[in-house]
Amino acid sequence: MKVFLVSILIAGIVVVSCKKESFITGSDAALSVSADTLHFDTVFTTTGSVTHFFRIYNENNQKLRLSRVRLSGGASSYFKINVDGSPGPEVRDIEINANDSIYVFVSVKIDPTAANLPFIVQDSISIQYNGKERWVQLDAWGQNANFLRSVVISGNEVWTNEKPYVILGGIQVDTNATLTIEEGCRIYMHADAPFIVDGTLLVQGDKYDSTKVIFRADRLDVPYRDFPAGWPGIYFRGESKDNVLRYAVIKNAYQGIVSIGPSVNANCKILLEQCEVDNCYDAGILAVGSDIKADNCLVSNSGKNVLLVYGGQYDFTHCTVVSYGNLYLQHKDPVLFLADYIEEGNTVYTADVNATFTNCIFWGENGTPDNEVVTEKEGNTSFNVHFINCLWKVKDNPQNITSATDIIVNQPPLFDSVNNQQMFYSFRLKAGSPALNAGTATSLTVDLDGNPRNVGGPDIGAYEKQD
Repeated sequence: MKVFLVSILIAGIVVVSCKKESFITGSDAALSVSADTLHFDTVFTTTGSVTHFFRIYNENNQKLRLSRVRLSGGASSYFKINVDGSPGPEVRDIEINANDSIYVFVSVKIDPTAANLPFIVQDSISIQYNGKERWVQLDAWGQNANFLRSVVISGNEVWTNEKPYVILGGIQVDTNATLTIEEGCRIYMHADAPFIVDGTLLVQGDKYDSTKVIFRADRLDVPYRDFPAGWPGIYFRGESKDNVLRYAVIKNAYQGIVSIGPSVNANCKILLEQCEVDNCYDAGILAVGSDIKADNCLVSNSGKNVLLVYGGQYDFTHCTVVSYGNLYLQHKDPVLFLADYIEEGNTVYTADVNATFTNCIFWGENGTPDNEVVTEKEGNTSFNVHFINCLWKVKDNPQNITSATDIIVNQPPLFDSVNNQQMFYSFRLKAGSPALNAGTATSLTVDLDGNPRNVGGPDIGAYEKQD
């Protein structure tokens, strides 16, 4: 009898021991990681190598086998991994004891002077177990640049053109702060990085390609460099004031320029001089009850080129607003939509509109709109809208406007070059354009290229054809 009891006891110990040594194989196995993203934020001024780590936790009462831990970029990646003492880029059949963890060390080695490097070097690590997969994202700074992550500018600051600026996580110019950006600056925005202005933004570009200030997404590799919606856009919020953008290029954003609310002083909220807004997914310029003055500006190939709603104060002179449906963006909306209202749920709010468009082109092709200029009025508020010496494409004239003087209707402006297949567009005017010498005299003496305008009868649009 005693022998029998001892045998049962020994058998029980063996069963318990085997259970602890067995592996959990179900898809409900619990696994966690100490970080889902590793950022390598060191600014590399020479060839640099940095190592970080994360832990993989087995949260089960049985052992867990990882079928493999793999660096997606393989041997060609800038990153290297070491999993529990075994070097990558791929390690298989890693065992983690019950309620235990292992370390994964990640290093990156970058030569920041290599011209073909992206500004942000990215990769990912795949963790596979029991038919499931977890990911850990990796990013590091590549080329030499001023890297800023989730920064708030609270005082007066000046950016020079010595090195590009790469923004991750967003930037905010705080109320009463001023950011001045000197000519030739290049600002590259990550996909998660809005440019928010609650204070003042002063962009001091000049007419040459090397001296313009460029805002664009940080993906410069093909085909991503040409995709719209590569970054959120520039947002001027309620308290923002006295903003001036001169010779700025804003491209590939979700929304290029967004202006919310009226001016808080006697100046316009945003002054745009010789600016280009291009290839924005949702809107090139979106204003909600705001105050914008735009001179010699091009707003092109965006989902909604210029969208002005809930009233406001607007003065556009010598602007070309144009859209051609292409591989990246369908042309479904008018290039100019102006309304005195905004809808929030089931409620419609209205406000006064005062808008003047002088010597402007509003044109679109390869799309569905019959009317490229649409104006809508819902309230009993003032709707004071003037079009002077403009060229537009419409089937029905804009409604409720105050005046439309010397308008050229449905005559192609004859742009210099439009090639949708190669995504090449030059919206300068060529010989024979009806827009040549068809404008009225204004105070603007140069065009978007910085070239002189004809004093007596300037061309309509952002560009003056040079003899």
